[in-house]
Amino acid sequence: MNLISRTITGIVMMIMGALLIIFAFFEIWFILIYGIPLFIIGIVILLNKKEDIIEEIKLKKWKKK
Repeated sequence: MNLISRTITGIVMMIMGALLIIFAFFEIWFILIYGIPLFIIGIVILLNKKEDIIEEIKLKKWKKK
């Protein structure tokens, strides 16, 4: 994933997770099972920079051919 798609995906997942967490406090506590992991995965996607380095290496190898 490049920087733009990683940022969009991470932010969307964090917002969805936050909305589910907020909804869980007002309605059904069971939704926390989905909201908390979704929020954490969004943070991990947003902060994962190692994948961009791997893609740079693959692109360099592909351009040499």
